[in-house]
Amino acid sequence: MNVLITGVAGFVGSHLCRHLLDRGHRVSGTFIGDSPELAGVDLVAVDLLDTSKLAEAIADAAPDKIIHLAGLSHVGESWQRPELYFRVNVLGSENLLHAAQGARVIVASSAEVYGAVPEEEQPLTEDRDLAPISPYGMSKAAMERIAVYHGATIVRSFNICGPGQAPIFALPTFAHQLRAIADGDQAPVIQVGNLSARRDFIHVDDAVTGYSALLEGEHSGEVYNLGSGQAHSIRAALDELIRISGVSPEVEVDPERCRKVDVPLLVASTEPLQALGWEARKTLAEALQDLWDETGGLGTAKS
Repeated sequence: MNVLITGVAGFVGSHLCRHLLDRGHRVSGTFIGDSPELAGVDLVAVDLLDTSKLAEAIADAAPDKIIHLAGLSHVGESWQRPELYFRVNVLGSENLLHAAQGARVIVASSAEVYGAVPEEEQPLTEDRDLAPISPYGMSKAAMERIAVYHGATIVRSFNICGPGQAPIFALPTFAHQLRAIADGDQAPVIQVGNLSARRDFIHVDDAVTGYSALLEGEHSGEVYNLGSGQAHSIRAALDELIRISGVSPEVEVDPERCRKVDVPLLVASTEPLQALGWEARKTLAEALQDLWDETGGLGTAKS
């Protein structure tokens, strides 16, 4: 199969392209910024907002299917740059879907579209009404409406984590701070935001196999949650990373790291995706170990 991945140089995209190549698919991908080192991938630099170049890139790639991962994805940052988030995530996705030229498209959405849902009404199912409360969540909900119109498959990802995630996000930020403390480059104080929120963390390797299962199936216009089905507090994840690192830092809340509005709990029901034969196999502890190893922490306390 000939697959085009938008945002191929990103966190999920870089893992997904390697997985698809290993499965014998031909992979092309779009990126912005510096050219990534992704062996075996046909790469093209293109911005989602450049309609003519985007259409040309898709026509040249002639994909059978497209996995649309490109976009902006930081909830906190979306409060500072809401207009940009809507331009890229909504208008950029419309450009992509319009240029798809009949190829089946799988688009990456987010659990943030569900908003704040009472705990007794979770885990969240795909038929839940959308009620986003952040600019990021709103941009993804708007993108979904456009995707439905174009007959695309929608994947609502919960909190994907693991090696390769940008340090702007909470768990890799914790890992990098702990690495600096372990190396003596930072005082034994770790800066954090809200630790009480509970999230459904899914290892990037499991996320990739979820996308692969959808890619290799025959469906369109459907919605799938992509999560582990388990919720963990940010505090619990931090405590596990501290245990892995072997250091004993003071934990200090930095008001600048706290969001204006934060959803208390998000946890997925994934029955439709499991019906395709997929399941989450890796634990949050494994994802945290992988994050720590990536910082250079191999061989540090793991017991």
